[in-house]
Amino acid sequence: MFKITLLLLLLTSYIFSNINAIVSILPQQTFLKALGGDKVNISLMVQPGNSPHTYEPKPSQMMAVAKADIYFAIDVEFEHVWLPKFQSLNSQMNIIDIADGVEKMHMVQAHHEHDEHKGEDPHIWTTPNNVEIIAKNICKALIDVDKANADYYKKNLDTFINSVQQTDTQIKEILSTLKQSRTFMVFHPSWGYFAKEYNLTQIAAEVEGKSPKPRELVNLIKEAKEEKVKAIFTQPEFSDSAAKIIANELHIPVVKVSPMAPNWSENLVNIAKTIAGQN
Repeated sequence: MFKITLLLLLLTSYIFSNINAIVSILPQQTFLKALGGDKVNISLMVQPGNSPHTYEPKPSQMMAVAKADIYFAIDVEFEHVWLPKFQSLNSQMNIIDIADGVEKMHMVQAHHEHDEHKGEDPHIWTTPNNVEIIAKNICKALIDVDKANADYYKKNLDTFINSVQQTDTQIKEILSTLKQSRTFMVFHPSWGYFAKEYNLTQIAAEVEGKSPKPRELVNLIKEAKEEKVKAIFTQPEFSDSAAKIIANELHIPVVKVSPMAPNWSENLVNIAKTIAGQN
């Protein structure tokens, strides 16, 4: 009797055991929650307020890696160093690159004077079109490891993609009101994919990863005036002192917005509203 009870307990825990998954950044957590629902335990690697360029995992996170079934990678910088270490710690863990199928673009470091390209822009989740590709990649990976719940994941995918398409429609409606400039200014050039998808131009204040020098600042202010820029976007992770100088000169607001925020849809809609002068 004891053996039968033990066997039943083992079978029950196996049937109802969740997938242990790890994601690199907060937007991924949002996508995975929408698709995996209550069947996936999610551990987040880059904690809020930290940069995925330089992040180093804590010991407790390394313990989560040791128990993980899947790591959902998205090609952010710290992964290049740490993914091989994670794989050596847990050779059974599947590493799934959910950026597969996304057309990458270069990151523009300076729009003014001359364009500087410094590798691929990792911020692929800043457009609904790319989020659809990401979601499909996540869904496929979940089904591959948990075929018994394939219908559950597919249903969640359909619901999520519908909400993504609604976000896209809303952004297009907001930006359709633009009469003149389709240009917006940022400090760190994180919104290149968003700009490309909606036929906008992103002016980056940052030059080769650094704040602009006085002469460059003058040129930026001149360009922003010509383009009738309505706001300058900065990230909480970066200093906004140069952005404030530009904003004061142009009498426009400094808008703090992070591409790392979990509420990706609301984020994009608010950016569109600011560019259109609706905020």
